[in-house]
Amino acid sequence: MHSRQELADDFRRLGVRAGDTLMVHASVRAVGEVAGGPDQIHLALKDAVTAAGTLMMYASCPAYYDEVGRGNLTRDQEREVLEKLPAFDPFTARAQRENGALVEFFRSYPGSTVNAHVARFVVWGQRAAHLIAEQPWDFPFGTRSPLDRFMQLDGRILLLGCDHDHVTFLHYTEHVVDIPGKRVATFKVPVAENGSRVWREMKEVDTSEGAHRNWPDRFFARLVDTYLARTSNRGGRVGAAQCYLVDARGLHQFAERVMMDVASNPATAASLVP
Repeated sequence: MHSRQELADDFRRLGVRAGDTLMVHASVRAVGEVAGGPDQIHLALKDAVTAAGTLMMYASCPAYYDEVGRGNLTRDQEREVLEKLPAFDPFTARAQRENGALVEFFRSYPGSTVNAHVARFVVWGQRAAHLIAEQPWDFPFGTRSPLDRFMQLDGRILLLGCDHDHVTFLHYTEHVVDIPGKRVATFKVPVAENGSRVWREMKEVDTSEGAHRNWPDRFFARLVDTYLARTSNRGGRVGAAQCYLVDARGLHQFAERVMMDVASNPATAASLVP
């Protein structure tokens, strides 16, 4: 069993510093049993970054809110969603389950804040308001997004025992990289306007099928693991979880070059960690 103090000490040994701006991806199960429950994980991380620091996690939305029009639903499923799904409320809706349990614990804990967008981020700390000050409705992971400001703040990504294929920050790179043939997804989201539910169209560089037809399977994981290898980042343990701290700007610059190469020639992906 791990205590909050032990986890905070582990975070510090990993390299978390007071004043850090961190984007967190986490597996609660990987950390192991925690005295007091999973909230102690983000509380320990707050202890490590202190009140001068900032935490961010990607919450997104519950199932179906960003699916109408993508082509992933059957005609009957889409008809039912259009009929029954209530308007999206960013301040009460649960986080997307695929993003892990910790983000919902973090979202619903006093002091956390979310932005009013279906592609929501949860933030806490010194720079929280700045990070979510603006998010474009269309292409919400690109220029002027929370991810853009996160990188400008020299943020770091904390991978806490999680699947490296789920690093949301790399959607920023997909949005801004200059390559031909990007896939763009167009779909509809139910929102409240003047007391009524309306379906508002939204566009993004495709985050479900991938931004380009040449992306290999588990491309994000291969990008992250190759970057870790090339920067000799061996990580460390927090509780029972293998963890890594990654410089967001460095990962972006590396991934941008690789994405340009792979978009031009898919065979170049062979140089990445399998």
